[in-house]
Amino acid sequence: MTSKTSFSWDAYNKAPIVGIIRGESIDIVREIAKSYIAAELFTIEITMNTKDADKIITMLRTEFPNLNVGAGTVCNINDYEKAVEAGSQFIVTPIIDEVVIKKAVSDNIPIFPGGYSPTEIYKAWNLGASVVKIFPATLLGPTYVKDVLAPLNKIKLLPTGGVNKDNIKSFFAAGATGVGMGSSLLNKQLIKERNFDGLTEYFKNIKSEIQEYIK
Repeated sequence: MTSKTSFSWDAYNKAPIVGIIRGESIDIVREIAKSYIAAELFTIEITMNTKDADKIITMLRTEFPNLNVGAGTVCNINDYEKAVEAGSQFIVTPIIDEVVIKKAVSDNIPIFPGGYSPTEIYKAWNLGASVVKIFPATLLGPTYVKDVLAPLNKIKLLPTGGVNKDNIKSFFAAGATGVGMGSSLLNKQLIKERNFDGLTEYFKNIKSEIQEYIK
C-alpha cells in the first residue's frame, strides 16, 4: 500500500499531539487506535523498530481513515521507502539525514526530523522540514523552546521526550506547535490491563491540558 491520501493538517491542529507507539503488537495497536479516535486525537506514529511496523501502518491506514498515520525512527532511506510503501502519511526521524529529508520533501510527504542544537534545528528547517522535532527534550524543557524561538521564530517545533501531563501545557505556552509523546501518553498499565476505556479517558485528560492552544 502506498499513501493515497495526504496528511491532514486540519486534523493535526485539532489535537497537536503525536502519539508514539513502539513495540506493541498489531492487535494492541488496533485497540489503542480505537481509544485514540474516541478521545479525538488524530496523529499517531509507529516506530520502524517495532516488529511488523509496516503491517501495523497499513492496518491503521486501512481501518482508521480519520487518523494521520506516520512512521517514526526512520534513520535511512531504506526505512523511508519501507514506511512510504506501507502507507505512511508523514515521517519522523530522530536525526538529520539529508537524503531522507530531501526525498520526503520531493515526495510531498511531511517530515519531522529530530534536531537538538539551534544549528541542527535551523538546518533541518532549511532542508524543508514541516516541523522540527526537538529530541530529546527531556533535559531541555519548555524554557529551551522559548529561547530557540526568540531568534528562530518562524520555525515550528515539536518537543519529544520528557513531555507529560504535568508539563505539556508549559511547552505550548513556550511556543511549541505540537508535542510527541510515547510512554507518558500510552499508559503502560492501562494497556497491560486491557483497560482501553480507561485509556480513552487518560487521553482526554491529557488533551484537556492544552485546550486553550488548540485551533
